[in-house]
Amino acid sequence: MYQERVLSGMRPTGRLHLGHYHGVLKNWVKLQAEFPCLFFVADWHALTTDYDSPGEIEDAAWDMIIDWLAAGVDPGQATLFIQSRVPEHAELFLLLSMMAPLGWLERVPTYKDQQEKLSHKDLSTYGFLGYPLLQSADILIYRADKVPVGEDQVPHIEFTREVARRFNHLYGREPGFEDKAREAVKKLGAKRARLYEELRTRFQQEGDREALEQGHALLNDSQSLSMGDRERLFGFLEGSSKMILVEPDSLLTEASRMPGLDGQKMSKSYNNTISLREDAESITKKIRTMQTDPQRVRRSDPGDPAKCPVWQLHAIYSDDSTRDWVQKGCRSAGIGCIECKQPVIQAVLAEQEPMRERAQIYLDDPSLVRNIVADGCERARKLAQETMRDVREAMGLDYN
Repeated sequence: MYQERVLSGMRPTGRLHLGHYHGVLKNWVKLQAEFPCLFFVADWHALTTDYDSPGEIEDAAWDMIIDWLAAGVDPGQATLFIQSRVPEHAELFLLLSMMAPLGWLERVPTYKDQQEKLSHKDLSTYGFLGYPLLQSADILIYRADKVPVGEDQVPHIEFTREVARRFNHLYGREPGFEDKAREAVKKLGAKRARLYEELRTRFQQEGDREALEQGHALLNDSQSLSMGDRERLFGFLEGSSKMILVEPDSLLTEASRMPGLDGQKMSKSYNNTISLREDAESITKKIRTMQTDPQRVRRSDPGDPAKCPVWQLHAIYSDDSTRDWVQKGCRSAGIGCIECKQPVIQAVLAEQEPMRERAQIYLDDPSLVRNIVADGCERARKLAQETMRDVREAMGLDYN
């Protein structure tokens, strides 16, 4: 019924670094050649944690979009837009909030994790509690069936699937709904299944409201059912009509293997990053001064690449022969640390050069970026408006 479509977004944190490139942007460039893609600036999501300092969001958004373009994201192949410029996201978020159980939001794994990590901020807000539902609205508004995520984000996609399923059971129907529902009935056990079918018949054929209430109680008491099967059986009991929102699938992406300059994960919070489009002199200096194996105090001391952060960069940027040269030269003290770092410096500079060239076009004429985003917002909004027409009709809010 709906075409394949990929959706992904990033919070506007300003200039991106090589961790973002290897973890996300390289995958975006690949996906845009395979599927219709929508990539968006999640500026409302930025407010869920930085609501008290919104002044930096706009500049950070433009810097980030230039980095996307520099990395090879092509506005001729993908739609680039800003979340807050498509207000239908907020409308769907509001309508979904009317039917999303509070317990679902409180059980999202990252809710308490983020509160602990950002304990210096007051995150006891409705916006922060509700951000997984806003994320669901971002996906569902475009009927995107593929969302590229790492393993840690899979629970968010499953949450979105549950939201779509609940919406469709309340207001519509999923594909293969009846077959899935009949399979779910069997999971009730023979005695409960017979009672369920009897109550369903009484309600649907005779309009017996008491049978409906008994059916609801039966399902609520059936602890062995998954959340999805329970929602299906509620819908099957009541009768539904058509699918409105598309359940997305996770498009699992490999976790970024990009280490920072200190060997930890590359992150601004660790101050260990190399930015996209960073000037060559700065990159060279950062890599040249990287810490190496602490056992190599003198040039003549042998080392162990496994204990050296530079080796992690070789694992990403060097070919087999260069890595072999590093292993032998380091362990025998045949090469010094400066020599070892040089191939990495050259590889990073070679990777960055086309990015700087692509970015310069937009830096010289910022109106080009504005026009790309304006066109993207217009295309995105047309898709969002189509979905909202169906949502409003299903919920009795079209007033025709």
